[in-house]
Amino acid sequence: MLYLKSTHSFILLIILTSCFFSLQIAAEEEDSIYEKRMALYKKTEALTQIPWYYIAAVDQYERQIYKDIEDNQVISIRIEPTLWFGAGNDSNTLNAIELFNGIGKDGNGDHKANLKDGEDVLLTMASYLQEFGHTEEDIKIGLWNYYKRDLTVQTIKNTARVFKKYNDIYLTDRDFPVAINYNYSYRNTWGDRRGFGGNRIHEGTDIFADYGTPVKSTTYGVVELKGWNLYGGWRIGIRDIYNIYHYYAHLSGYEEGVKVGQIVKPGDVIGSVGSTGYGPPGTSGKFPPHLHYGMYKDNGYSEWSFDPYPYLRKWERMAKSN
Repeated sequence: MLYLKSTHSFILLIILTSCFFSLQIAAEEEDSIYEKRMALYKKTEALTQIPWYYIAAVDQYERQIYKDIEDNQVISIRIEPTLWFGAGNDSNTLNAIELFNGIGKDGNGDHKANLKDGEDVLLTMASYLQEFGHTEEDIKIGLWNYYKRDLTVQTIKNTARVFKKYNDIYLTDRDFPVAINYNYSYRNTWGDRRGFGGNRIHEGTDIFADYGTPVKSTTYGVVELKGWNLYGGWRIGIRDIYNIYHYYAHLSGYEEGVKVGQIVKPGDVIGSVGSTGYGPPGTSGKFPPHLHYGMYKDNGYSEWSFDPYPYLRKWERMAKSN
Protein backbone atom coordinates (compact mmCIF):
# COMPACT_ATOMS: atom_id res chain seq x y z
CA MET A 1 0.00 0.00 0.00
CA LEU A 2 2.82 2.38 0.90
CA TYR A 3 4.48 1.55 -2.45
CA LEU A 4 1.29 2.42 -4.35
CA LYS A 5 0.92 5.75 -2.56
CA SER A 6 4.55 6.61 -3.33
CA THR A 7 4.05 5.66 -6.97
CA HIS A 8 0.91 7.79 -7.28
CA SER A 9 2.67 10.75 -5.66
CA PHE A 10 5.59 10.37 -8.03
CA ILE A 11 3.30 10.24 -11.08
CA LEU A 12 1.40 13.32 -9.85
CA LEU A 13 4.69 15.17 -9.38
CA ILE A 14 5.73 14.30 -12.96
CA ILE A 15 2.39 15.54 -14.34
CA LEU A 16 2.55 18.82 -12.40
CA THR A 17 6.16 19.38 -13.43
CA SER A 18 5.28 18.67 -17.07
CA CYS A 19 2.37 21.15 -16.96
CA PHE A 20 4.59 23.81 -15.39
CA PHE A 21 7.27 23.50 -18.06
CA SER A 22 4.65 23.40 -20.84
CA LEU A 23 3.16 26.68 -19.61
CA GLN A 24 6.63 28.19 -19.27
CA ILE A 25 7.56 27.17 -22.82
CA ALA A 26 4.26 28.56 -24.19
CA ALA A 27 4.88 31.88 -22.41
CA GLU A 28 8.43 32.07 -23.75
CA GLU A 29 7.22 31.34 -27.29
CA GLU A 30 4.60 34.09 -27.00
CA ASP A 31 7.23 36.56 -25.79
CA SER A 32 9.47 35.51 -28.67
CA ILE A 33 6.75 36.19 -31.26
CA TYR A 34 6.18 39.69 -29.91
CA GLU A 35 9.92 40.35 -29.92
CA LYS A 36 10.21 39.15 -33.53
CA ARG A 37 7.33 41.36 -34.58
CA MET A 38 8.76 44.44 -32.91
CA ALA A 39 12.16 43.83 -34.48
CA LEU A 40 10.58 43.60 -37.96
CA TYR A 41 8.44 46.70 -37.40
CA LYS A 42 11.48 48.74 -36.41
CA LYS A 43 13.55 47.39 -39.30
CA THR A 44 10.79 48.44 -41.69
CA GLU A 45 10.61 51.87 -40.06
CA ALA A 46 14.36 52.31 -40.65
CA LEU A 47 13.90 51.50 -44.34
CA THR A 48 10.82 53.63 -45.00
CA GLN A 49 10.61 56.22 -42.21
CA ILE A 50 7.01 55.14 -41.60
CA PRO A 51 6.73 55.01 -37.78
CA TRP A 52 6.88 51.46 -36.41
CA TYR A 53 3.65 51.90 -34.45
CA TYR A 54 1.66 52.51 -37.64
CA ILE A 55 3.17 49.42 -39.26
CA ALA A 56 2.37 47.45 -36.10
CA ALA A 57 -1.18 48.80 -36.02
CA VAL A 58 -1.87 47.69 -39.60
CA ASP A 59 -0.55 44.22 -38.79
CA GLN A 60 -2.58 44.12 -35.57
CA TYR A 61 -5.75 45.14 -37.39
CA GLU A 62 -5.40 42.46 -40.04
CA ARG A 63 -4.58 39.82 -37.44
CA GLN A 64 -8.08 40.33 -36.03
CA ILE A 65 -10.09 40.14 -39.26
CA TYR A 66 -9.00 36.70 -40.50
CA LYS A 67 -10.14 33.47 -38.89
CA ASP A 68 -7.32 31.29 -40.19
CA ILE A 69 -4.36 33.10 -38.60
CA GLU A 70 -1.98 30.63 -36.91
CA ASP A 71 -1.04 31.27 -33.26
CA ASN A 72 2.66 31.33 -34.15
CA GLN A 73 2.25 33.50 -37.26
CA VAL A 74 4.53 36.49 -36.94
CA ILE A 75 3.10 38.84 -39.59
CA SER A 76 -0.59 38.79 -40.58
CA ILE A 77 -0.94 41.46 -43.29
CA ARG A 78 -2.40 40.10 -46.53
CA ILE A 79 -2.11 41.94 -49.83
CA GLU A 80 -4.22 41.01 -52.84
CA PRO A 81 -2.12 39.07 -55.41
CA THR A 82 -3.22 41.30 -58.31
CA LEU A 83 -2.06 44.39 -56.41
CA TRP A 84 1.16 42.65 -55.37
CA PHE A 85 2.23 41.14 -58.71
CA GLY A 86 0.40 43.44 -61.11
CA ALA A 87 -2.50 42.43 -63.35
CA GLY A 88 -1.57 39.50 -65.61
CA ASN A 89 1.66 38.66 -63.75
CA ASP A 90 2.41 35.75 -61.42
CA SER A 91 6.18 36.09 -61.19
CA ASN A 92 7.75 37.20 -57.92
CA THR A 93 10.86 38.64 -59.58
CA LEU A 94 11.29 42.35 -58.97
CA ASN A 95 11.69 43.17 -62.67
CA ALA A 96 8.43 41.42 -63.58
CA ILE A 97 6.50 43.05 -60.74
CA GLU A 98 7.78 46.48 -61.74
CA LEU A 99 6.96 45.81 -65.41
CA PHE A 100 3.35 44.92 -64.55
CA ASN A 101 2.98 47.83 -62.08
CA GLY A 102 2.74 45.63 -59.00
CA ILE A 103 3.67 46.93 -55.55
CA GLY A 104 5.53 43.88 -54.15
CA LYS A 105 8.91 44.62 -52.54
CA ASP A 106 11.92 42.61 -51.37
CA GLY A 107 12.28 43.05 -47.62
CA ASN A 108 14.65 40.20 -46.79
CA GLY A 109 17.30 40.72 -49.46
CA ASP A 110 16.70 37.59 -51.56
CA HIS A 111 15.92 39.70 -54.68
CA LYS A 112 12.36 38.37 -54.83
CA ALA A 113 9.05 39.70 -53.58
CA ASN A 114 7.35 36.80 -51.81
CA LEU A 115 3.69 37.42 -51.03
CA LYS A 116 3.91 35.14 -47.99
CA ASP A 117 7.19 36.42 -46.56
CA GLY A 118 6.62 38.67 -43.54
CA GLU A 119 9.53 41.01 -44.22
CA ASP A 120 8.53 41.43 -47.86
CA VAL A 121 4.92 42.13 -46.86
CA LEU A 122 5.85 44.71 -44.22
CA LEU A 123 8.18 46.58 -46.58
CA THR A 124 5.53 46.52 -49.31
CA MET A 125 2.80 47.91 -47.05
CA ALA A 126 5.08 50.59 -45.57
CA SER A 127 6.34 51.54 -49.05
CA TYR A 128 2.75 51.91 -50.22
CA LEU A 129 2.01 54.29 -47.33
CA GLN A 130 5.31 56.10 -47.94
CA GLU A 131 4.07 57.16 -51.38
CA PHE A 132 1.55 59.44 -49.64
CA GLY A 133 4.07 61.02 -47.26
CA HIS A 134 5.26 60.63 -43.68
CA THR A 135 3.00 62.89 -41.62
CA GLU A 136 0.04 61.48 -39.66
CA GLU A 137 -2.36 63.04 -42.14
CA ASP A 138 -0.41 61.59 -45.08
CA ILE A 139 -0.49 58.12 -43.54
CA LYS A 140 -4.22 58.48 -42.83
CA ILE A 141 -4.81 59.29 -46.50
CA GLY A 142 -2.68 56.30 -47.54
CA LEU A 143 -4.66 54.00 -45.24
CA TRP A 144 -7.96 55.24 -46.64
CA ASN A 145 -6.78 54.71 -50.20
CA TYR A 146 -5.81 51.16 -49.32
CA TYR A 147 -8.80 50.10 -47.18
CA LYS A 148 -11.46 52.61 -48.32
CA ARG A 149 -13.30 52.32 -45.00
CA ASP A 150 -13.43 55.07 -42.39
CA LEU A 151 -13.80 52.77 -39.36
CA THR A 152 -10.78 50.73 -40.44
CA VAL A 153 -8.65 53.85 -40.81
CA GLN A 154 -9.78 55.19 -37.44
CA THR A 155 -9.14 51.85 -35.72
CA ILE A 156 -5.60 51.57 -37.12
CA LYS A 157 -4.85 55.18 -36.26
CA ASN A 158 -6.02 54.75 -32.65
CA THR A 159 -4.18 51.46 -32.20
CA ALA A 160 -1.03 53.19 -33.42
CA ARG A 161 -1.56 55.90 -30.81
CA VAL A 162 -1.81 53.28 -28.06
CA PHE A 163 1.34 51.47 -29.24
CA LYS A 164 3.18 54.78 -29.42
CA LYS A 165 2.13 55.89 -25.93
CA TYR A 166 3.19 52.66 -24.23
CA ASN A 167 6.10 51.98 -26.61
CA ASP A 168 5.02 48.36 -26.68
CA ILE A 169 2.79 45.88 -28.55
CA TYR A 170 2.59 43.31 -25.77
CA LEU A 171 -0.41 44.86 -24.05
CA THR A 172 -2.32 41.92 -22.59
CA ASP A 173 -3.48 43.21 -19.18
CA ARG A 174 -7.23 43.27 -18.50
CA ASP A 175 -9.53 44.41 -15.70
CA PHE A 176 -13.10 43.86 -14.54
CA PRO A 177 -15.39 46.78 -15.51
CA VAL A 178 -16.73 47.32 -11.97
CA ALA A 179 -14.52 47.93 -8.93
CA ILE A 180 -14.32 44.53 -7.20
CA ASN A 181 -14.04 46.04 -3.71
CA TYR A 182 -17.70 47.15 -4.05
CA ASN A 183 -20.78 44.94 -3.88
CA TYR A 184 -21.95 43.72 -7.28
CA SER A 185 -23.63 40.75 -8.95
CA TYR A 186 -24.15 39.53 -12.48
CA ARG A 187 -25.19 36.56 -14.59
CA ASN A 188 -25.27 35.81 -18.30
CA THR A 189 -28.02 38.03 -19.74
CA TRP A 190 -26.73 38.27 -23.31
CA GLY A 191 -29.47 37.38 -25.79
CA ASP A 192 -32.35 37.96 -23.36
CA ARG A 193 -35.40 39.74 -24.76
CA ARG A 194 -35.92 43.46 -24.22
CA GLY A 195 -39.19 45.28 -24.84
CA PHE A 196 -38.37 49.00 -24.64
CA GLY A 197 -38.23 50.44 -28.15
CA GLY A 198 -39.66 47.26 -29.72
CA ASN A 199 -38.71 43.60 -29.49
CA ARG A 200 -34.93 43.20 -29.46
CA ILE A 201 -32.27 41.07 -27.82
CA HIS A 202 -30.03 42.16 -24.98
CA GLU A 203 -26.57 42.80 -26.42
CA GLY A 204 -24.53 42.62 -23.26
CA THR A 205 -24.24 41.58 -19.62
CA ASP A 206 -25.84 43.57 -16.77
CA ILE A 207 -23.66 44.01 -13.69
CA PHE A 208 -25.81 45.20 -10.78
CA ALA A 209 -24.15 47.49 -8.25
CA ASP A 210 -24.96 50.52 -6.11
CA TYR A 211 -25.18 54.04 -7.50
CA GLY A 212 -21.73 55.58 -7.82
CA THR A 213 -19.76 52.32 -7.98
CA PRO A 214 -16.65 53.05 -10.10
CA VAL A 215 -16.74 51.80 -13.69
CA LYS A 216 -13.37 50.99 -15.26
CA SER A 217 -11.86 50.36 -18.65
CA THR A 218 -11.28 46.66 -19.18
CA THR A 219 -8.64 47.06 -21.86
CA TYR A 220 -6.17 49.27 -23.72
CA GLY A 221 -7.94 51.46 -26.23
CA VAL A 222 -9.30 54.86 -27.19
CA VAL A 223 -12.57 56.51 -26.18
CA GLU A 224 -14.59 56.56 -29.38
CA LEU A 225 -17.98 57.79 -28.17
CA LYS A 226 -19.43 59.58 -25.16
CA GLY A 227 -22.87 61.02 -24.48
CA TRP A 228 -26.57 60.27 -24.20
CA ASN A 229 -28.38 57.41 -25.89
CA LEU A 230 -32.14 56.71 -25.72
CA TYR A 231 -31.60 53.12 -24.59
CA GLY A 232 -28.25 53.34 -22.82
CA GLY A 233 -28.58 56.71 -21.11
CA TRP A 234 -25.20 58.21 -20.33
CA ARG A 235 -22.82 55.84 -22.06
CA ILE A 236 -19.26 55.58 -23.26
CA GLY A 237 -17.67 53.46 -26.00
CA ILE A 238 -14.03 52.36 -26.16
CA ARG A 239 -12.39 50.74 -29.21
CA ASP A 240 -9.54 48.45 -28.17
CA ILE A 241 -6.44 47.22 -30.02
CA TYR A 242 -8.21 43.99 -31.01
CA ASN A 243 -10.91 45.60 -33.19
CA ILE A 244 -13.42 45.24 -30.35
CA TYR A 245 -15.80 48.00 -29.27
CA HIS A 246 -16.59 48.02 -25.53
CA TYR A 247 -19.91 49.63 -24.62
CA TYR A 248 -20.65 50.92 -21.09
CA ALA A 249 -24.24 52.11 -20.51
CA HIS A 250 -26.65 53.48 -17.87
CA LEU A 251 -23.89 55.48 -16.17
CA SER A 252 -24.74 58.04 -13.50
CA GLY A 253 -21.87 60.19 -14.74
CA TYR A 254 -18.37 60.28 -16.19
CA GLU A 255 -15.00 60.48 -14.53
CA GLU A 256 -13.71 64.05 -14.68
CA GLY A 257 -11.59 64.69 -17.76
CA VAL A 258 -12.71 61.67 -19.78
CA LYS A 259 -13.20 62.72 -23.40
CA VAL A 260 -13.49 61.32 -26.90
CA GLY A 261 -10.05 60.49 -28.30
CA GLN A 262 -8.52 59.78 -24.89
CA ILE A 263 -6.24 56.75 -24.57
CA VAL A 264 -7.17 54.45 -21.68
CA LYS A 265 -5.66 51.38 -20.07
CA PRO A 266 -7.14 48.56 -17.97
CA GLY A 267 -8.26 49.88 -14.60
CA ASP A 268 -8.72 53.52 -15.62
CA VAL A 269 -11.94 54.83 -14.04
CA ILE A 270 -14.23 56.20 -16.76
CA GLY A 271 -17.52 56.72 -14.90
CA SER A 272 -19.88 55.35 -12.27
CA VAL A 273 -22.84 53.00 -12.10
CA GLY A 274 -26.31 54.52 -12.52
CA SER A 275 -29.76 53.84 -13.95
CA THR A 276 -30.00 56.32 -16.79
CA GLY A 277 -31.77 55.69 -20.07
CA TYR A 278 -35.09 54.63 -21.62
CA GLY A 279 -36.08 58.21 -22.30
CA PRO A 280 -34.88 61.69 -23.16
CA PRO A 281 -31.61 63.09 -21.74
CA GLY A 282 -31.61 62.98 -17.96
CA THR A 283 -34.08 60.10 -17.60
CA SER A 284 -33.12 57.92 -14.65
CA GLY A 285 -34.58 55.38 -12.24
CA LYS A 286 -36.68 53.25 -14.57
CA PHE A 287 -34.72 50.16 -13.48
CA PRO A 288 -32.27 49.23 -10.69
CA PRO A 289 -28.76 50.69 -10.96
CA HIS A 290 -26.43 48.55 -13.02
CA LEU A 291 -23.73 48.68 -15.68
CA HIS A 292 -24.68 47.34 -19.09
CA TYR A 293 -21.45 46.02 -20.61
CA GLY A 294 -21.41 45.05 -24.28
CA MET A 295 -18.73 43.89 -26.72
CA TYR A 296 -18.83 44.24 -30.51
CA LYS A 297 -16.40 42.69 -32.97
CA ASP A 298 -15.38 44.34 -36.25
CA ASN A 299 -14.13 42.07 -39.06
CA GLY A 300 -13.33 44.79 -41.57
CA TYR A 301 -16.77 44.71 -43.18
CA SER A 302 -19.35 44.70 -40.41
CA GLU A 303 -19.69 44.80 -36.64
CA TRP A 304 -21.70 42.47 -34.43
CA SER A 305 -22.44 41.83 -30.77
CA PHE A 306 -21.07 38.77 -28.98
CA ASP A 307 -21.43 37.39 -25.47
CA PRO A 308 -19.11 39.19 -23.00
CA TYR A 309 -19.94 36.92 -20.06
CA PRO A 310 -17.02 34.44 -20.47
CA TYR A 311 -14.58 37.34 -20.71
CA LEU A 312 -16.05 39.02 -17.64
CA ARG A 313 -15.60 35.83 -15.63
CA LYS A 314 -11.99 35.57 -16.75
CA TRP A 315 -11.22 39.24 -16.04
CA GLU A 316 -12.90 39.01 -12.65
CA ARG A 317 -10.58 36.13 -11.71
CA MET A 318 -7.58 38.11 -12.95
CA ALA A 319 -8.62 41.19 -10.94
CA LYS A 320 -9.12 39.18 -7.75
CA SER A 321 -5.75 37.47 -8.11
CA ASN A 322 -3.84 40.77 -8.30
